[in-house]
Amino acid sequence: MLNGKRILLVVAGGIAAYKSLDLVRRLRERGASVRAILTEAGAQFITPLSLSSLTEAKVYQDIFNLTDEAEMGHIQLSRDADLLIVAPATADLIAKMAHGLANDLASTALLATDKKVLIAPAMNVRMWQHSATQRNIATLAADGVHLVGPNEGDMACGEFGPGRMAEP
Repeated sequence: MLNGKRILLVVAGGIAAYKSLDLVRRLRERGASVRAILTEAGAQFITPLSLSSLTEAKVYQDIFNLTDEAEMGHIQLSRDADLLIVAPATADLIAKMAHGLANDLASTALLATDKKVLIAPAMNVRMWQHSATQRNIATLAADGVHLVGPNEGDMACGEFGPGRMAEP
């Protein structure tokens, strides 16, 4: 079980972001506490209010928020977690992680962590199969990042294949 475990969930943009809400519910049912970082693109698919309601905690979004930095700090967010989960993990965020880029709160927290990281990729089948994405996934795997999915199935864009975020 996850009793007492502290999870930092990074919700990136993509239609699969709605699944992160179910993931929060399931993690909490198993005794985990969940804090969340919602990317700017993620907030186009789910609201900070819905995520905050399910986590029963503040949702972090902006690396330059003075209040957040004074209270928690982007480095401390990742240090206080037992596990970081990125769900959905978009091609963009996967590329940032693989190349050590840190230009927003999510990528900064991921670069600053010394904890285990689990990603659940979700993207169009062609994006998933692209050689750049596959190189980035191989780099992350070599760095010790754990991967769940993606699953094969119908895409929101009407295509079929691997790229669907694994079910929570």
